[in-house]
Amino acid sequence: MAQIFPSKMNILSKASIVIGAVLAGGGLALVLGLARSPYVNMVGIPREQPVPFSHKHHVNGLGLDCRYCHTSVEDVAFAGIPPVKTCMTCHSQIWTEAPILEPIRASYRTDKAIEWIRVHDLPDFVYFNHSIHVRKGVGCESCHGRVDQMPLMMKANSLDMQWCIACHKQPEQHLRPRDAVFQMGWKPEGDQLALGETLLREHHVDKAKMLNCSICHR
Repeated sequence: MAQIFPSKMNILSKASIVIGAVLAGGGLALVLGLARSPYVNMVGIPREQPVPFSHKHHVNGLGLDCRYCHTSVEDVAFAGIPPVKTCMTCHSQIWTEAPILEPIRASYRTDKAIEWIRVHDLPDFVYFNHSIHVRKGVGCESCHGRVDQMPLMMKANSLDMQWCIACHKQPEQHLRPRDAVFQMGWKPEGDQLALGETLLREHHVDKAKMLNCSICHR
């Protein structure tokens, strides 16, 4: 029986398999790379807000503590978005006519909340509790970055699952004394790992449970 396909088809078939594998691998790499890009996770990109609030000015310049505005961060899961009456504590006395602050004054007059744009917005299927992280000695800076150097608020970390798990695997690399949780730019006096091992015990951090799925997915 005569040969149906010429011998060069063997080369073409093998080449097509290789090319297909390369294209599939390249497509997968492109998708994974895109998912981790600032275009998707918005890391390092300031978000436009109704009022351009500067953490750099208020935290670094004026020395405000995180808890002055985020009043619930030590007690409940949500850190809290400050109501405009918190802003008006100062701005009823200073910058009282500044046009840039008119949305704040209008909100205060009408009792209509400002619709701020969430910068750190986890998916609905992820449970995150600020208060437990504060009690265990995780600094605000560990997740939110140096907000005291941000003229406009932006994400410093992706907050994706891989990033969270890296910390849950080795929490001793990130723990600090509770009185340093709200300090920006805090550095340990000695070795961080040695301090972290001590704080694991003092703060009752159970590493065996840290990778349990139900910790974040409830």
